[in-house]
Amino acid sequence: MRIIAATLAAFLVLPGVAAASDTYWELKPTGTDARLRGLSAVSGKVAWVSGSKGTVLRTTDGGRSWDSVGPPGTEGLEFRDIEAFDARNAVALSIGEGESSRIYRTSDGGKTWRETFRNDDPRAFYDCVAFFDPFRGLALSDPVDGKFRVLRTWDGGRSWHVDDPKGMPDALPGEFAFAASGQCVTTSGNHAWIATGGGAKARVLESRDGGRSWRASEVPLPSGEAAGVFAVAFKTPWHGVAIGGDYLKPTDPTPAFATHDARGWKAGTSAPVGYRSGIAYRGHSLVAVGPSGTDTSRDGRTWEIADTGSFDTVDCAGTACWAAGEKGRVGRT
Repeated sequence: MRIIAATLAAFLVLPGVAAASDTYWELKPTGTDARLRGLSAVSGKVAWVSGSKGTVLRTTDGGRSWDSVGPPGTEGLEFRDIEAFDARNAVALSIGEGESSRIYRTSDGGKTWRETFRNDDPRAFYDCVAFFDPFRGLALSDPVDGKFRVLRTWDGGRSWHVDDPKGMPDALPGEFAFAASGQCVTTSGNHAWIATGGGAKARVLESRDGGRSWRASEVPLPSGEAAGVFAVAFKTPWHGVAIGGDYLKPTDPTPAFATHDARGWKAGTSAPVGYRSGIAYRGHSLVAVGPSGTDTSRDGRTWEIADTGSFDTVDCAGTACWAAGEKGRVGRT
């Protein structure tokens, strides 16, 4: 998505709902004021975060200390997504029009990086990246010539190739993906999903064959110039969730959560209050984050306010969860 910038309003407390204190997350000071929208949780000890001003940080001790390991000479780039395989191997995606969209890879914990892709098409704007396994992965661009563009790798991000668009359905007028949390693409098994907004309908595009072909489904979330599906997460290829809202209305109580099963997408029976840009499974439970707080759900049907601090993205490794956001904020549970 063309870079988003919203004025964040104060958290809305609904009648009968007690406001939570900032106790759900244990904050882990990073020493940076960069906005961190990229996050990859490897374990309770190892995590990578990325964001503005060419920032990439890595911890191997549960957040007690952070190494600044961004690629040299990238201070002007926005690393909106990062995917780590372990403490040494990671792929970082920078967003933007034309050559600002790039992919870098490290295999030594960020001591050195190799640029493995640089966009040379001024019409493309890459938003997020995801992997099926340590070798196969996808990177997503907003539509070019009326279709979302996908990069594919078969060697763990060491090389990338623009996919043939024939298997991609037509994009809606104004449709794009949101580069808000690194979660506009996700995978489970050999399946992949793309979250969209910006058009008349919020949609999720699904591939069941490793990204070779896609089909679109309407998702019952609000959509518009600043609204749609911001993040998708799947526990299995058949059971997942979508979340979003309108980033210009961060406390709008309009429900913006949906669940997916073998029958397709349906609106959640309840939803977090306000815009949420990130969501992740914590075991069998769910954690959702946004600028006005964190919400948790044990079953996807009922939600509780867990924290009122601002975060943009969340990722879990088992039951160990990490969140990241503005002014270098990182939390761990």
